[in-house]
Amino acid sequence: MRGKVKKREHKDSGLLQTIDSPEVLRHLKMSQLPELCEELRQFIIDELSHNPGHLGSSLGAVELSVALHYVYNTPNDRLVWDVGHQAYAHKILTGRRESFKTNRKLHGLAPFPSPSESPYDTFTAGHASNSISAALGMAIAAKKQGDEKRHVVAIIGDGAMSGGLAFEGLNNVSEVDNNLLIILNDNNMSISSSVGGMKRYLLGLSTSIGYNNLRNRLAQLMRKLGLLNESKRDSYIRFGNSMKALIARQQNVFEGMNIRYFGPIDGNNVTQLVRALRVIKEMKGPKLLHIHTVKGKGYAPAEEDAIEWHAPGLFDKKTGERVTTSAEGKPLRFQDVFGNTLLELARQNKKIVGVTPAMPTGCSMDIMMKAFPCRCFDVGIAEGHAMTFSAGMAKEGLVPFCNIYSSFLQRAYDNIIHDVAIQHLNVVICIDRAGLVGEDGPTHHGAFDLAFLRPIPNLTISAPYDEHELRRLMYTAQQPDMGPFVIRYPRGKGKHTDWECPLEAVPVGKGRQMCEGTDVAILSLGAIGNLAAEAAEMASQHGVSVAHYDMRFLKPIDTDILHSVGKKFKKVVTVENGVVTGGLGSAVLEFFADNGYSPKVVRLGLPDSFVEHGTIPELLAECHLDVTSICETLITI
Repeated sequence: MRGKVKKREHKDSGLLQTIDSPEVLRHLKMSQLPELCEELRQFIIDELSHNPGHLGSSLGAVELSVALHYVYNTPNDRLVWDVGHQAYAHKILTGRRESFKTNRKLHGLAPFPSPSESPYDTFTAGHASNSISAALGMAIAAKKQGDEKRHVVAIIGDGAMSGGLAFEGLNNVSEVDNNLLIILNDNNMSISSSVGGMKRYLLGLSTSIGYNNLRNRLAQLMRKLGLLNESKRDSYIRFGNSMKALIARQQNVFEGMNIRYFGPIDGNNVTQLVRALRVIKEMKGPKLLHIHTVKGKGYAPAEEDAIEWHAPGLFDKKTGERVTTSAEGKPLRFQDVFGNTLLELARQNKKIVGVTPAMPTGCSMDIMMKAFPCRCFDVGIAEGHAMTFSAGMAKEGLVPFCNIYSSFLQRAYDNIIHDVAIQHLNVVICIDRAGLVGEDGPTHHGAFDLAFLRPIPNLTISAPYDEHELRRLMYTAQQPDMGPFVIRYPRGKGKHTDWECPLEAVPVGKGRQMCEGTDVAILSLGAIGNLAAEAAEMASQHGVSVAHYDMRFLKPIDTDILHSVGKKFKKVVTVENGVVTGGLGSAVLEFFADNGYSPKVVRLGLPDSFVEHGTIPELLAECHLDVTSICETLITI
């Protein structure tokens, strides 16, 4: 993509180069802040053009980051970022400018705010919608511990506001004594465009900062005259909100919850933001400042196509062209095979519908959306709702393919048990980004799904070895009376250029033997089996004969294979792209113990610790799951 790009180059001198901490920032004149924002924006563009990351959201939040650190005494005052896509300027301003070149790299800066990295990162920010609840907890803790001067600010995006946890937090904010400030960063986008009633509602809200300032002064005067006390405060607030809604002919859900509402204001005007924050800062009670920002602000290509430039990869900062390699003659990504196969199945089966929580492009459900827009549902950042919504449709005879990233599926766990599994409903749970995902790090690795799903009754849990198996499992999952059917697959490309194999059912609960051997049996689950196959071949060159089994299903597990392996082999290695605690290796050990087999078993998988960020090959090596490490295990077991 091309677009007009500002020609200003990143300099080694300037205001930004003098800012090593927010304390230094607060010594600047307010008139200098626009220049600092421009330098900061150019710095982000420069760095991300050759070290990819989340560009669009961070460009949109430059002025907000500067204003917050300028007005508030961080880190004593707490800034709680939601998600973290918007926090690059925050990182650069808080002593990490020189190390920002290591962002998302192995052993470098974390991809999102991390308390272990900096005292300015007050809370983990990888999944959406948690900022209000966490910030409220901090505000209450400060009050309980007598730190009345500490300010706490939650910064949440409009897409994250659709999450159920955000509303749970708002409900509690309205009920307890606190001075929390919530900043709603409204850019009409999450990753793809924001959807739903909250989006439409936010577009229409408007309230004057001057009005709120006048109301605050009036309240202070009434207190001095003895006309207002805490017992009467809520009643007066409700009355004032009702009068304002009547005059403006506009209801305000936040003020209906006794949360003072300010805005909307231009969130890309740093001086206006500073003035607003100064007015609001010392006001008592919970407050919400609604700001409008532009995702990708200041970089024309990112402004024109916010979805593509959310995390664009490498790009030429001068021309705006993204650096991509030709996909011709190369395997498709698993997600694209999913998207194309879903459309193919939907054309054959009119009962199929698609559901995604705000990731239509990420999971490639947009392919079906374009062909059958009335049969696909983007429910916003609301994974629990996505699952129960799917269950409701399945109960009435539809076949929902509900696609959720593995790390986000954690937030729908109760819904899977209570709303899907107990009723044995035919919801096809498609788990994208299963296993290691790379540079997004521990908040995004799909490490736990196998372990937390395996104990749930009524679930079928599968993992395709390659794209052909993915297509076959999708075809199998939508057969009548199949019940809840889980298909997990990794991020990235598969192995076949001819991915369009015939659609045919596979026997549920049955694996397959990939090669014969006599010394060691290796049992793998999912696409990591390809690395196991390479390791088996490498081990054979060292004189070790390896039998390889692709288990295909974790539940029901293929007991015929396990009986055969238990009787024949004294050495067994299991390989999975998930935590070893509770997954395939645990299932195999349980089976052997229950049936009196006692081979030596070595389980390979993700460790009982959070894996950091880095490239997938780097992380596989760190976890001893690369081909060389697997081969070494086969030789030395």
